Amino acid sequence: MSQCGVAVDWGAAPGQAGAGGACCASTELAKGGFGLAMTATSAGTAGEDSDRRRGALMAAAQAGDRGAYEALLRDCLPLIRSAARGQGVAADRLEDVVQDVLLTLHRVRHTFDPSRSFNAWLRAISQRRAIDVQRRQSRQRLREVHDPGAYEDHPDPAASPDHGLDRVTQAQRMREALAALPPGQRQAVEMLALQDQSLAEAAAATGRSKVALKVNLHRAVKALRARLAPGDES
Repeated sequence: MSQCGVAVDWGAAPGQAGAGGACCASTELAKGGFGLAMTATSAGTAGEDSDRRRGALMAAAQAGDRGAYEALLRDCLPLIRSAARGQGVAADRLEDVVQDVLLTLHRVRHTFDPSRSFNAWLRAISQRRAIDVQRRQSRQRLREVHDPGAYEDHPDPAASPDHGLDRVTQAQRMREALAALPPGQRQAVEMLALQDQSLAEAAAATGRSKVALKVNLHRAVKALRARLAPGDES
């Protein structure tokens, strides 16, 4: 008697003797496969349920149901945060993405087609807003280290002449630091930070991918901060 309850004639020919073992093995595999299938099915069902629930809430909101709309906004928060994290948004910027997405959702809620997947629609919006927040953050970082106009055009009336010379020196250091950047990084700074172009616009103008531009901008910010750090007079 085999472990799976099938009688095996150990004196039979090899082909016959393997029948019980094969049955036992296939039974165990079937059990394991069934468990995996049940897990995947449960996850899929949960996703489908949330999609249908949110889609129904949005349809009700489009029809003027304020309560449904408020419930929808609360229900959307986990998906928005998940999509933002998937785009690499830092934890301290997640709520910026959430606010941007909720504002966008409010503006474009009438465009949602109830026959389509709400989760996919919201995820696409969340990913675009996450990219926007990251781009704004990159520009803000650059402005923290690059504002020669502030040094030259807005002198402090109470400052000493030496202080004014320090500001001119800092502006000169900034220009030198920018000039020292590799061409790709300098181009990313000029187009994305100084000219305030979008990634799509800069990519179209340069022929570089959006990913390459983002990488170059990140490296440029890091290089500028290191070069302009206090005590670095190189």
